[in-house]
Amino acid sequence: GHTDERALVPYNLDDFQAIAKAKLPRDLYEYLASGGDDEQTLSQNKAAFKQWFLRPRVLRHMTHLNTETTLFGQTLSMPVFVSPAGVMALCDPTHGECATARACGDCGTMFALSQHATRSIEQVAEGAPATNRWYQSYILKDRRMTLRLVKRAVQAGYQGIFLTVDSIRFGYREADARNGFNALPPPHRLVNYDENKDSPSKLSNTYNSGAEQAWDQNSEQMFDNNVSWADVSWLKKNGCPNLPLVIKGVMTGEDALLAIEAGADGILVSNHGGRQLDGCLASIDALPEVVSAVAGRVPVLLDSGVRRGTDVVKALALGATAVGIGKPVFFALATGGEKAVYDMLHMLKKEIEAAMAICGVEKVGDITQNLVARHPSGGPAVPYIRSAL
Repeated sequence: GHTDERALVPYNLDDFQAIAKAKLPRDLYEYLASGGDDEQTLSQNKAAFKQWFLRPRVLRHMTHLNTETTLFGQTLSMPVFVSPAGVMALCDPTHGECATARACGDCGTMFALSQHATRSIEQVAEGAPATNRWYQSYILKDRRMTLRLVKRAVQAGYQGIFLTVDSIRFGYREADARNGFNALPPPHRLVNYDENKDSPSKLSNTYNSGAEQAWDQNSEQMFDNNVSWADVSWLKKNGCPNLPLVIKGVMTGEDALLAIEAGADGILVSNHGGRQLDGCLASIDALPEVVSAVAGRVPVLLDSGVRRGTDVVKALALGATAVGIGKPVFFALATGGEKAVYDMLHMLKKEIEAAMAICGVEKVGDITQNLVARHPSGGPAVPYIRSAL
């Protein structure tokens, strides 16, 4: 039979995933799409947004509708950024992370580069010089390399640092074991670890050892298991004293307070897109607790599960300053490279504009808590399932 052409045109963020699924090899698609264990948190991340309801206000002036927002003095065209996530060359072998970084620049928003990228800190700086770039750090067993990487980002003009703290180990994703996805397919490498132009880092013997059944159980061997809140202060003082340091992977009010005490400039509420601890709350449901604990001292960001403009508005109403997206970026890259990532971000921006207009908010600062509510009955007993239309 002939392919339904309509099926290949994305009209929303989930469409990019469906198109990517049809295009990518199964092992790669499942590496990108899967979550930890039973994938409860993976599915909750999206479903939980549907349990928060909007309270639209009508007949308000909307002549100057504006999605712009400010984060650490940096202007974003909309309260959405690309959250740090590695190995983008798996979806765009030619340009990798540079494609996404350029799309973010064209959209006027922030791009975060993962330590586990397939294009180096410097390559992305050269490839997307006009983009507001941030760098995401993991604390390695090799502390000196950890610092060198952060200092390279500072040197290359990156404007902020994320420190990911939820990955003392990586979640076990059975799809990868089942598919034999236990090393990066050649020629891909985690190039930030290559400090000598002529030879891959010795760390490739660790992350590509193939010793464990699933790739992330090999790459986690590089991480320091003996980390504490003192390391946040250490990284801030020695690595990025003049840049904002945001702690990524905080899911409780208690940890948010400890992060601020340790010198964090911001908190990113995240469960790693459901890829880490299965059975923890959806990030949108963990957000109110964190916002309440932080009490306005630092910006609170959120990622994991954002797919719609209404999701963005709900997160902002619950106290987030901006939200990050992860998986949709990979699926857009696989669908059509840089242009598809741009289209995807632009699509989300249009959805945010429509949601703001219909909710009666002209600017991002007007999105306040009275815009969201829980369902009066405690919410539908039946989980949200999209119609098959």
